[in-house]
Amino acid sequence: MMVLKKLIFGVGVSTAALLAFSMTAEAKRARCFSTDDGYYPCNYRSIDDAGSFRISAPGYPSYVLEIDGPGFAYGFVNLGSRNVPLPGQFVRSRDDGACWNNPQTNTKLCAW
Repeated sequence: MMVLKKLIFGVGVSTAALLAFSMTAEAKRARCFSTDDGYYPCNYRSIDDAGSFRISAPGYPSYVLEIDGPGFAYGFVNLGSRNVPLPGQFVRSRDDGACWNNPQTNTKLCAW
């Protein structure tokens, strides 16, 4: 009986972990802004536990911000079949935590 309880518990924990992983990988509807494209509806997808994310929308480039450390990230834009690194480093906005600013290029990327 004890072995069966442990087996059921193990299956339950595995199922919960699988559900949690699939939920973080699921795209969510959002409103995005980029300096080049303005405001537009988009899909937001978390990439990892550090807070890295990808935003995409039909007719717009896809952007990826990979968190390098708390409040700092590097960006990429997908142009067709390749990811192109964006110059400089992005810094999380103090005014709006959904926005990231690049002081070197004066660009901004947000997802609400």
